[in-house]
Amino acid sequence: MPNLQGLHHAAIICSDYERSKAFYTETLGLTVLAENYRSERQSWKLDLALPNGTQIELFSFPGAPVRPSRPEAQGLRHLAFVVADIEVAKRELEEKGVTVEDIRVDPYTNQRFTFFPDPDGLPLELYESRA
Repeated sequence: MPNLQGLHHAAIICSDYERSKAFYTETLGLTVLAENYRSERQSWKLDLALPNGTQIELFSFPGAPVRPSRPEAQGLRHLAFVVADIEVAKRELEEKGVTVEDIRVDPYTNQRFTFFPDPDGLPLELYESRA
């Protein structure tokens, strides 16, 4: 087995590039590393960074099919972002017009978490990290 050291990036295909770009950069505050239009694929590729170096690649592809998220489908279930204070993070998202579920407690880890959707309904999670 390779010596895995962490997650480098997750890739997301969106339906509306400008709307998703605004959500991930303005609403969530991710930093743009690079933005490229690939004319041969009629596709945008936006590289975004979280403070710890983990990246999200945001793609647009013409005619990409919708992936159902409810009921849950096979494949990637959700992306989880670590936050220091889940109540503050939830309030900040709600102030920006994002609908956020109630905060719950994981019965196995005793950590607090909540979910909210991106513009295409992809489930995103806030997971409170308490050292």
